[in-house]
Amino acid sequence: MSHQVPVPDDFICFALYSTSHAFNQVYKPLLKILGVTYPQYLVLAALWACDDQTVGGLGDILLLESNTLTPLLKRLEGLGLLVRRRDPDDERQVRIRLTKKGAALSEKARDFPACIDGATGLAPDALGKLRSTILSMRAALLKAASKG
Repeated sequence: MSHQVPVPDDFICFALYSTSHAFNQVYKPLLKILGVTYPQYLVLAALWACDDQTVGGLGDILLLESNTLTPLLKRLEGLGLLVRRRDPDDERQVRIRLTKKGAALSEKARDFPACIDGATGLAPDALGKLRSTILSMRAALLKAASKG
């Protein structure tokens, strides 16, 4: 009895990984308008939703450790899009705030989600269900990983 050797397309992880790369290709011209990378865009999007956050709070939202997030924040600060300041009430915390320039970019990015959603070729209800399924899978994977 022979077993067929699986190919990458047989793995859900590869399907998600390669789809992520395809998303990046669609995002590339959009992000060029903002002058930022996709990870930097995610930081900005989190701050557009709720400005004045701690590094730890941003890390929780973006599922990033501070050693990964801090270089992103430094680059965005260098671009004049945000400022990092020690919290006067708790010197251990670094607070992140958008500058006027960083806040203004939200207007340029306003239509990005619709562009990306449209590029998927999925109807809005199907896209919503898929997103929900992926988020459930991510939660289950993170739970499994924490047990390991």
